[in-house]
Amino acid sequence: MTTRGRFISFEGGEGVGKSTQIKALADYLKTKDIPVLITREPGGTEGGELIRNLVLEGSTDRWDPMAELLLIYAARRDHVVRVVKPAMARGEWVLCDRYADSSIVYQGVVRGLGGETVRRLHRLSLGNFWPDLTILLDMDANAGLGRADLRDADASYRFERMGVEFHKKVRQAFLNLAKDDKNRYAIVNAAEEIEDVSANIFASVDARLLGKVS
Repeated sequence: MTTRGRFISFEGGEGVGKSTQIKALADYLKTKDIPVLITREPGGTEGGELIRNLVLEGSTDRWDPMAELLLIYAARRDHVVRVVKPAMARGEWVLCDRYADSSIVYQGVVRGLGGETVRRLHRLSLGNFWPDLTILLDMDANAGLGRADLRDADASYRFERMGVEFHKKVRQAFLNLAKDDKNRYAIVNAAEEIEDVSANIFASVDARLLGKVS
């Protein structure tokens, strides 16, 4: 019988190093002979990647918050049904760059729809499907935006152009979520050296999940 895989999401503001740390964790898990799938949201499927471009590119006012949220959940539903759940059923550990907490923060809290509105849509589209562990990479909003400015590939992303006050609210909203759900969240200081950040993530995964594989 195949052991059920785990689902780990990575959250945080812009420029906190999610991609780097996801790759590091994948390499770490592979040393323990754990099969890993790396994916991202919005995205992860052919349709999801098309929606990703619609959501992340263009002017900052391209979508109102509800239209934005509905697009993201169309991609999320497709992603979970086609990619995440099948991978877990095969025994793979899924490492995902953003998940529903980003919607609660960006569209719910900061863009004003309300966190409960996002949670209702989540329940309607995905039931009670949440990560086994969420790693929150936390750092000062100004520092994160400074890092993001150096990434040419992401230079046109809408959210990075929404101003530092917007991103300060994003950071605080993530911290509030983590405070309210300590069983699922692990907060990691993303301002430390890359190797130290990785070590702290590995320690959280060891403590929270590797002792509970069944």
